[in-house]
Amino acid sequence: MTKQTILGRVTQLAKANINALLDQAEDPQKMLDQLIRDYSGNIQEAEEAVATTIGQLRLLEADHQEDVEAAGAWGGKALAASSKADQLRADGNGAEADRFDSLAKVALQRQLQSEREARDAEPTIAAQNEVVAKLKDGLARMNEKLSELRAKRDELVARAKTAEAQNKMLDAAASIDVLDPASELGRFEDKVRREEARALGKQELAASSLDAQFEELDALGDRAEIEARLASLKATT
Repeated sequence: MTKQTILGRVTQLAKANINALLDQAEDPQKMLDQLIRDYSGNIQEAEEAVATTIGQLRLLEADHQEDVEAAGAWGGKALAASSKADQLRADGNGAEADRFDSLAKVALQRQLQSEREARDAEPTIAAQNEVVAKLKDGLARMNEKLSELRAKRDELVARAKTAEAQNKMLDAAASIDVLDPASELGRFEDKVRREEARALGKQELAASSLDAQFEELDALGDRAEIEARLASLKATT
């Protein structure tokens, strides 16, 4: 996977609009669970790719450092060879002096080569550092999105459970309204009142019958009194 491909994939995933995806989902909770699985896998793949890119950058940096150190070392060898040549020439040993000057030139050539390699690698290293910085930023945003996904999932599950509990309560309340115990009590109370009314009616009927009997008894007493008085009148005449 190239740097451009890695960077494009990480950027695309980091910019994913979670809310838009959820709006299109028939079952948001299941989609969130699947998104979390997919996103976690994508993050793992991206991390491995970014790690490879960082490893390549570190190798480039190490090679660059070796070139810089090699240039310094070859410069030191050139200086040492040139100094030796000057000493030998001062001592009258021109042939040896020329040999050490040749060694100095070889060292200087190696120094130039190392400096050139180090210089040529610097733009690549700078560009690679920029890519790695963007990849790291993309990964950080991907991990933020993953945390957002998990938070959304947890929120949705909690809301679903709350809605389920509310629906159960409302269903229970509806069934109570349909089979209202108070209505049964009301019917029973009506029955009791009818029975009480019947009892009152019977009591009243019984009372009126008793009054009639006493009235009849009173009438018999009056007739007996009248008969007695009539007999008394007849006895005196």
